[in-house]
Amino acid sequence: MNKSMLALLDSSLYPQNWQQQIFNNPQALLLEMLTADITTDADAFTKQLLKNDTYQEWINSSVFGRYLHRNFTAFSQQTEDSFNADMPLLFRQELMRHAQYLPLEQILLFAGDLPKSVRQTKILSTTVNPATAIINAQQLSAKSTTNNPTMIINQIVIKSKQVLGFPIRHNKRTSERLRNEVLILDFQDLRLVNEENISSKKRSNIDETILLRSYELR
Repeated sequence: MNKSMLALLDSSLYPQNWQQQIFNNPQALLLEMLTADITTDADAFTKQLLKNDTYQEWINSSVFGRYLHRNFTAFSQQTEDSFNADMPLLFRQELMRHAQYLPLEQILLFAGDLPKSVRQTKILSTTVNPATAIINAQQLSAKSTTNNPTMIINQIVIKSKQVLGFPIRHNKRTSERLRNEVLILDFQDLRLVNEENISSKKRSNIDETILLRSYELR
């Protein structure tokens, strides 16, 4: 079955006018949100996305929403229910039937350490909303029991025409609309190409280290 390639969202979304500043790419906006005194507003960025014609094409091309994504994740993680042993494979086959190729040079984000299972399962949930990625990273950092918590943000750049996935269509009436997720379903190689510590202002009197990791996905 021939699969189409999604249009490059970043080329239509950037330069981005954000709080009276112009940002030419997602990396610049992400860094500004992390280090400068501008608001990390996931709702405002979601509204920008929903006004974007390319993003509307993305989510309208998808038949799947968060409900199916949650159930797929649950079945993928189950290990003892022999009655449903085939469900993860069946779910994946159905998801793959509707997947599309992700556009070259598109940047996707996710918070926290890369799950150890990703390179085997080829499944990774990401977002195109930098504010959402930062908020998720802050929540994960807040759960840390160390004296110097690290906030981890990951950038993925699509570098191959063979990366499959699809945008998740969210219910506009719930808080899930702020997720702006893209579910990656298949790829050949995920490679860490850069890792750097970024200094940030103190948050709630805690010196929080920000670790920015950059990956290439092929």
